Amino acid sequence: MNNKILTPEQSENFLKVLKARFEKNMSRHKGLSWEKIQPKLGADPEKLWSLNKMEETEGEPDVINYDKKTDEYIFFDCSPESPKRRSLCYDHQAWESRKANKPENNAIDKASEMGIELLTEEQYRQLQKLGKFDLKTSSWIKTPANIRELGGAIFCDRRYNTVFMYHNGADSYYAARGFRGSLRV
Repeated sequence: MNNKILTPEQSENFLKVLKARFEKNMSRHKGLSWEKIQPKLGADPEKLWSLNKMEETEGEPDVINYDKKTDEYIFFDCSPESPKRRSLCYDHQAWESRKANKPENNAIDKASEMGIELLTEEQYRQLQKLGKFDLKTSSWIKTPANIRELGGAIFCDRRYNTVFMYHNGADSYYAARGFRGSLRV
C-alpha cells in the first residue's frame, strides 16, 4: 500500500481547507478557477499528499500561478512566517559535516521526503510580491552549485520592507530559519 496517499475522508477534508484558502486569498491567483484546480488535485493523490505535508507543517500552501506550457498549477508555502520545519541545516552533506549538535534533519532531504522543492530566489521574490512574508523568520532557498561547493548556502527574509538574500555556512541552523516549498500539480 502506498503510504503517500490520503484516505478518501482526509482528501475530502483537506480539499475543503485548500478551497477555503484559495477563496480567501484571490489576490494571489487572479484569473484562476478552483473548479479547474480541484480535478487536477484529485487526479494526482501523491501531489495532494505532498500538499498535506506542507499543511501539517503550517506552510499554508496556496496556488500562486499557472504554467500554461506544462498545464500545471504552482503552489507555494504562503504562511506569514517560515513553516514549522525549522532548525535544519541546508543539506545532507552539511548535516554530515557537523561533528556536534547536529540538527534533526536538513532542508533538502526534508523537502524531498515531502515531495516538494525549495523555492528559488526568483520564486521567493515572486512570493513577496503577493504579501509580506518572513518578517520575523528566514527561509533557506535553492543555493547555486558554485556557492554550495564552497560550503555556503543562501537564505532570504523580509526586513525594513525589503527582501534580503544572504548567506550562511550550509551547516548552520537556527530556530527561526526553515524553508518554503513549491509544488507543481
